[in-house]
Amino acid sequence: MASSVLAGFRALPLSDVELSLAVVLKCGQSFRWTCYPLPSSPGTSPTHEYRLCLRDRVVCLRQSSDYLFYRSVFPGEHLSAEQEAASDEETLIWLKDYFRLDVDLLKLYDQWSDRDQVFNKLKTRFSGIRVLRQDPWENLVSFICSSNNNIPRITKMVHALCKQYSPSLISLPPPELSESDSQSSSAYHSFPPPSLLAAPEVKSTLRGLGFGYRADYIQRTAKMLVDTHGSSISNSESREKCEEWLTGLRGMSTEAAREELLKFVGVGRKVADCVLLMSLDKKEVIPVDTHVHQIAIKHYGLRTVGGSKGKGAMTPRIYNEVATKLADIWGGYAGWAHTVLFTADLKAFSSFGIERSEPPTPTTSTMNVGASTLTPSLSSKRKHSETQNEVEMQKKVILMNAAVAAIAAAATAVAVAHDIPSLLEDDSDVTSSVEEDANSLTSRRVRRRRC
Repeated sequence: MASSVLAGFRALPLSDVELSLAVVLKCGQSFRWTCYPLPSSPGTSPTHEYRLCLRDRVVCLRQSSDYLFYRSVFPGEHLSAEQEAASDEETLIWLKDYFRLDVDLLKLYDQWSDRDQVFNKLKTRFSGIRVLRQDPWENLVSFICSSNNNIPRITKMVHALCKQYSPSLISLPPPELSESDSQSSSAYHSFPPPSLLAAPEVKSTLRGLGFGYRADYIQRTAKMLVDTHGSSISNSESREKCEEWLTGLRGMSTEAAREELLKFVGVGRKVADCVLLMSLDKKEVIPVDTHVHQIAIKHYGLRTVGGSKGKGAMTPRIYNEVATKLADIWGGYAGWAHTVLFTADLKAFSSFGIERSEPPTPTTSTMNVGASTLTPSLSSKRKHSETQNEVEMQKKVILMNAAVAAIAAAATAVAVAHDIPSLLEDDSDVTSSVEEDANSLTSRRVRRRRC
């Protein structure tokens, strides 16, 4: 039945509670997947197609409640039946590795639920969230881009980098468009190797693409890798020796691998820990930012320092205290559990998993996801009164943010057109950060207006 649903795709029996593409590919782990909505159809047919360009193929995925559908598209002439079977097997091996399908996620969810009542309340709504096993080089550059940034903008930057430094592998039209749709094909670019980003002129080029100060970090990190570990091709996968060295950090201890990552320009503890968790198999590592710090204070009894409530500067001592506290609760796969809680508290997922039969509340549609997802309900009368006040304040803040964002977008356009690096760099005040998402930014502005 599965194979008849999607012609041209292979079907892997896999429940969406074991892997949710809609969450895992959009929660700030990887930034290079493209997503296409599919025509609606009755039943449990896939609703979206996800595509990623590897160095030799474009992988296309769809998902139903019981199956993961996959196929690969290659440049050049049509493959023979034997070649197609071999390529499908290669793609399946890659999928199992990339999504860590060897890990029993349902068992982990049960263990975390037994240990943690906060997680227990979220496990059904946010099921299927896995930590990816990404290419370490791509993962490293992506999270260097995450400094004072947000997920949509990081995504644009990473795609712009690939388009600038990798030739188009193949062009594909959007999947299953309606007859009236006239969209053209899109070109797909793989992620460039370190040697292509190590040249001095890369800095100015990336600045012109809107990378700001991150351009310097990326170029200098690429040069450090190439100078120290070489750029010659080391195996049949067309990977440079420095990329192989970076992948080899998987075999080191967590502390040793972290020490190596911290040597690179633009890599602090948070970025290093994201790379350790999402590409170097360090499943116990918990990347900590002010957002995670606030969750630890609010829901896990971590004491505040100086009354900051988790919104002050992230010091090494605070970082270690938060990571240790949460690791003690969640155990050996603490980094995976952290990813579920982090995703549940993202604004983009404030309504994710809520059944349509449930009556909507003002909190669900207007308040920050941290309050709507993780905070228990107040009494109905008090909740209604407080929510109305907060909704009005939130509306004003949204209007203010929209005005600031419009001004920032205009300034960025001018900077790109006229090559004004200073305008491109100064984006920390107009974009919500991956490390401190919109919830904390909004709360600070609301407090200022009340003072």
